[in-house]
Amino acid sequence: MNWQVVKCCFFLGVTTVLCSLDFNYHDNKAVENYLKDINKNYSSITYLHSIGSSVAGNQLWVLVIGLNPSKHMIGIPEMKYVANMHGNEVVGRELMLHLIEFLVTSYKNDTGISLLINSTRIHIMPSMNPDGFDASVPDCYGTTGRTNKNGYDLNRNFPDAFDLNPDPIQPETRAVMDWIKNETFVLSANFHGGAVVASYPYDNGNSGNKGISPDNDFFKNIATLYATKHTNMYKGVECPNMASFPGGITNGYQWYSVRGGMQDYNYIYGQCFEITIEISCCKYPNESTLSQHWNDNKVSLIEYMAQVHSGIKGRVFDKLGNPISGAIVEVNNRKHVKPYKTNSNGEYYLLLLPGVYTFSVSASDVSILQTINVTKNQNFYALKHDFSLNLPTSSVNSHLQVCTLLSFLSTILVIFST
Repeated sequence: MNWQVVKCCFFLGVTTVLCSLDFNYHDNKAVENYLKDINKNYSSITYLHSIGSSVAGNQLWVLVIGLNPSKHMIGIPEMKYVANMHGNEVVGRELMLHLIEFLVTSYKNDTGISLLINSTRIHIMPSMNPDGFDASVPDCYGTTGRTNKNGYDLNRNFPDAFDLNPDPIQPETRAVMDWIKNETFVLSANFHGGAVVASYPYDNGNSGNKGISPDNDFFKNIATLYATKHTNMYKGVECPNMASFPGGITNGYQWYSVRGGMQDYNYIYGQCFEITIEISCCKYPNESTLSQHWNDNKVSLIEYMAQVHSGIKGRVFDKLGNPISGAIVEVNNRKHVKPYKTNSNGEYYLLLLPGVYTFSVSASDVSILQTINVTKNQNFYALKHDFSLNLPTSSVNSHLQVCTLLSFLSTILVIFST
């Protein structure tokens, strides 16, 4: 696809004029004002909210873009981008603002972008560490502003499946954990600086897995896609005091192990495939380079988002046609550390390369095996397949009895509160 950048001023409706975002660094207040302006002028396809606040009380803003941006819709996958979790790694923060501008201004003018937005709920967080950004200074290789205001590295602060993490969970980390828990994220990426490479899970590991995840084939594929669509990442850019990366990709653990990383937390605990993208040798480069960084990354950013429509999706139902939440849906011989389960709507999303897979689906001690040919996605739409489990009558009745009891208790509470 040929993704063009809007650089001129443009009209909204009849009287509103919004000028193209400049290629400068924007402080926290400027970011907030910009997001509010975008939300105001594109209210039909955007939803702005804060998922929490930093130690210093800065809001952790997220702009959602989609056909129905304010809530999850059954069958519509959710994807997210998070930048600036290390406060002094600032390029990704600006790229997110320019990406937002590009998406909303291209909607209805670009068929590919319209299809992407209509079929995806896109969450963009320009800064996970606004306090760190406030403390940071222009410096390519320093650490000032890297941590949050309490001095903790947020990319070492998440629960870890392979090692005990004794550090207290920080407000920014907790906000992201709750965010992941409350949404049905399928695909994600987080943006850093200090290298030019796409790094994929695991970031931590053990002697048994050596950092290789069950979905290594898919992770290598999407990391390679980002690197090859980038202007030069695929060339193996060699930054000062750092070896180059063949093809512009690396397994995180084999590069260096990270305990408590956000990437692994998303994948293991959030059922969300995430990679880490290092986008600049210099962590805080001169703002005169921002335009080039945007041009280097813009195609990769869009093409990566489209990968949320890979693989297979659908719902799991019981024999009465009721959706089953918490049903396990896994590919045989591709067992995750934490089994992937359906959400409250009975939905599942599994990112897979095209191929023939045997799926194991189970709930309430009832399981089935089914072999399916997963084809390449068409027009931003993954293969759809629903599963049906022949649950015992007692299980079905128990489910209905619980629902009836909850409904009865709700009615009683309403009566006594009036």
